[in-house]
Amino acid sequence: MLKPSRTLARSVDDQTLDSPGAELTTAPPSDVEPIVASWRRPESFAVIFDRYYAEIHRYVDRRLGPDIADDIAAETFLIAFRSRRKFDPGTGTARPWLYGIATHLISRHRRSEMRKYKAIVRLKARTSSDQYEDDALSASNTVDGPLSDALAKLKHGDRDALLLNVLGGLSYVEVAQALGIAYGTVCSRLNRARRQLKAALPQAAAASSHGGEPDA
Repeated sequence: MLKPSRTLARSVDDQTLDSPGAELTTAPPSDVEPIVASWRRPESFAVIFDRYYAEIHRYVDRRLGPDIADDIAAETFLIAFRSRRKFDPGTGTARPWLYGIATHLISRHRRSEMRKYKAIVRLKARTSSDQYEDDALSASNTVDGPLSDALAKLKHGDRDALLLNVLGGLSYVEVAQALGIAYGTVCSRLNRARRQLKAALPQAAAASSHGGEPDA
């Protein structure tokens, strides 16, 4: 999955605001309204399913493979529906919440994830050595070769933070929300994970300029 933009640009020139017939950039649809509405009208939650199912399914597929992605993605939304009254409207978006549920479910299959990475290493899948880890994990590439070996060796918390950021496209703040940890902990985990991947892909590290959020 290509990394989605961290924010939607909504700035408009002051002079434009004063101009007759000025058009404002359309804000993204709110997740809060259908979730809160579903507290009284359960069918309203279908909007969230339609909006995010494919995205969550891709994330699970990339981590565990297609055989189990259907079940995990479906269970993610079942749990979200049943716990919808626990959703914090103040977050404004359901993405971190849903990714957090999916990541928790993935943790129950950690052995399967490790077997997948190790199988890829055994197959000696090709990985371009001049590619930074974010690119190697993008939708146009498979998680293969040395990268799979490095991911398998990460602590599970570091791996979750990294893959939420890279595969899920979540910001550091959203990763913190998804995992229920402090922002500083996310920074530490991502710094540690990236160092390990750089060590596994030294040529990629030398050429990297990933332009992500500043390390804290």
